[in-house]
Formats: sequence, structure tokens, C-alpha cells
Amino acid sequence: MAQLYDNTVKKDRVLLAAVDTGSYDIAASLDELEELVKTADGEPVVRVVQKRPSYDKATCIGSGRLEEIAQLCKDNDIDRIIFDSELTATQIRNIEDVCGVFTIDRTMLILDIFAAHAKTHEGRLQVEIAQNKYRLPRLAGMGMNLSRLGGGIGTRGPGETKLETDKRHIRARIASLTEELREIEKRRDLMRKRRKKDGILTCAIVGYTNAGKSTLLNALTQAGVLSEDKLFATLETTSRAIELPDGRSVTLIDTVGFISRLPHHLVEAFKSTLEEAAQADVLIHVVDASDPSCEEQASVTRKLLSELGCDGIPVVTVFNKCDKIAYAQSLRADADEFEVLISAKNAEGLDAMLDAVARALPDSCVRCRLLLPFDKAGLLNTVRIDGKVFSEEYTVEGIEVDALIDRKIFYMFEEYKVNSVNNL
Repeated sequence: MAQLYDNTVKKDRVLLAAVDTGSYDIAASLDELEELVKTADGEPVVRVVQKRPSYDKATCIGSGRLEEIAQLCKDNDIDRIIFDSELTATQIRNIEDVCGVFTIDRTMLILDIFAAHAKTHEGRLQVEIAQNKYRLPRLAGMGMNLSRLGGGIGTRGPGETKLETDKRHIRARIASLTEELREIEKRRDLMRKRRKKDGILTCAIVGYTNAGKSTLLNALTQAGVLSEDKLFATLETTSRAIELPDGRSVTLIDTVGFISRLPHHLVEAFKSTLEEAAQADVLIHVVDASDPSCEEQASVTRKLLSELGCDGIPVVTVFNKCDKIAYAQSLRADADEFEVLISAKNAEGLDAMLDAVARALPDSCVRCRLLLPFDKAGLLNTVRIDGKVFSEEYTVEGIEVDALIDRKIFYMFEEYKVNSVNNL
């Protein structure tokens, strides 16, 4: 089948470059870098990989291979060079001097994608803080244009160099943005405390970027969250309430996706958002079962969750996109009770997933049948406020009630219990 491309907007032609020191799977990392480039609306054209015991201090990749890259840029009309590893300011300057092509690294690309996809005020604050923190140590060595004296009134004479002025401006901007973000974090923290005080159960949806977290949230709640086959399609936290099969209500919280070698500036900037996972009662870890690197991606997510302080929180592992795999039913033959196969796109396996979530939640409620005397009918209102009434029937003996009751107040109803449906 022929595939038509939209040529109305010219995409940047990109050369991907990497140094293979043996510290990670370079082929898988370049595949991921290629997807990042596509997400940024670039067109990956050619890859260059060099094996070295370590990175070259001056050019990262070595002078001989850099000359080859320069020729490839000319032959292929390259607009951008993107390195898979972080570059210093000096390395960027040297590469651009040789190749004559604008050069960035993996971290700068991810920051650019975050900047493009951040929609809320909080998201934009977080991204700008990360960008400025990444830029600050790279100002030095970027050329004479950053070291000459600034011009204009108040800048002449033996004052600060332009480099020093830029550094001071960026530090001031970081401080201002951080203070503004801190106010938003305070409000977020108050919301978390209110949820805890009100006994609201929360489940954080976590996982590698593009694993299908937003698609899952949409399938469960019709939240209308942007869901695209792109990395970091959504950055903002979205929460929606749903009812579990056992009758309990939980709040689902979507979180920003993880990625291997996630820039620490981003982890730090998005900490308030990511802390939603650390405060959750259950984590729903979404894994893209159709990706050949799913085990490695799951490992990256588990490691980052541990760094965020999520150890000890129950985890339901959800293998998503199983509709793309012919052998899906045998994929997890050894699966435990908290591992499920689903297709969020086709809404398959969601009931089993919700059952697993209900089992993983803390033992906080009792579902039971009650026979309340008519003079105790007021207790029904207590159940409605602090629990849930599934059914009620007025009989000769009293009011028969099927209810979900918080263990904290169950003592008030124990003498009227007919039988427990289950313990939750």
C-alpha cells in the first residue's frame, strides 16, 4: 500500500551520531533516538556510530570520524546533527566548526520535545527550569559572542562580561521560576493531603513513554487525554475517578512517561509531578508488550520509581498492546496475580486489570449485608457518607442493606451484620 507524506512543511534532515563505549545497547538507544527525532518532527536520514573506549574530550566522536560526518552532511543536505550522548559546550562548538551544521545532544532534544508538548503553566515552568539548568554550565566555551562586553547604557567600562551577565540572568530566572513552581507544588501537596484525609484511594499510572498510559486512562474514564503514537505525547498530570468491581472508588492519576537516561534536570524539575506516584496507594505499571525492549524499559521504570521513593507500594504490572502480538496468551505463562495482559486501544482485559487493582489496594473496607432496625435508619446516611450503598430493601424485620463500609467505622454496624460478601 502506498503511503503519502505531507510535504507542505519541510522537516529538518537529521544525522544521528553515537559513540559506542559498551556501556549500553547502542542500537536500541539509537532506535529510541530516532523515535525522539520523529516526535520532534524531524526526519532521520543517516546514522554514524564509532566504537571507542571513551568519549573524545574535544569532539566526542574523534576527529577522523568527524570529518566523515562533515562529508555526509554535505552529501545528504543535513540540517541537524544529534548526538546520543550529552555534549559539552566545547564539543558542540568544535563539531559545528568542522561540519558547519547546527548540533545538539539527546538531552537537548528531549528538552525541546518537552517544551513543545508542555501545555499547562506548571508544565511550561518545569521545562524552562530544566532548560536553563542545562544551559547554564554550557555558556562558557560557546564562542567569542558570549565573552565580549555588553553594549549600551550602564554596561560600558570594566563591568561584567556578557558571559557573566548571561549567567547572572539565567540564575535569577531559575530562582524566579523555582519560586513560582514551589507555590504550585504547595497547592498540589495540599490536594494530596486532602485526598488522604478524605480517605480517597489513588492509583498512579506509570511506565515508559509511549507504553499506552494515556490510552489506558481514556479507555477507563473517557478522559479525552491526548493519545498519540509518539514519545512524550502528554506531560501534564490528569486525574479521574473510577469505580472498581468491588464497589470502591479510586482516583486514577496519569503521569509523565519515563525514558532510559532521562536527563536528571527533568527528573528534578518534574519531581512534584512524579511524586504523585510516590504518594499513591497502588502503582499501575504499563509495559508495551509489543516492544522488543519491553523488559529493559520495565527495568528503567522500576529503577526510576525506586529513586522516587516508591518502594513498598503495591504494583499491578499491565502488559499493554497485546493485540499486536500473536503469542500474547503465552507471553506471561508464569504471571502472578498482579500481572495482566490488556489492549487499552481495544478495551480488552480491562476488567481483569481492575480486579487486580482491587486486590492490590490496602485492606480498608468491608462489604457486607446488614439488617438495620427501623429506629437505626439514620446509620444509612453514615454509610452513604463514608462508604457506599449497593442496594436497600425495606422488609418486615427492618432495612436489608448491601453496603461497603470503611473499617474505621465498621464497629458501628457489626451487630447488624447478616454476612460479609468479602473483605476489601
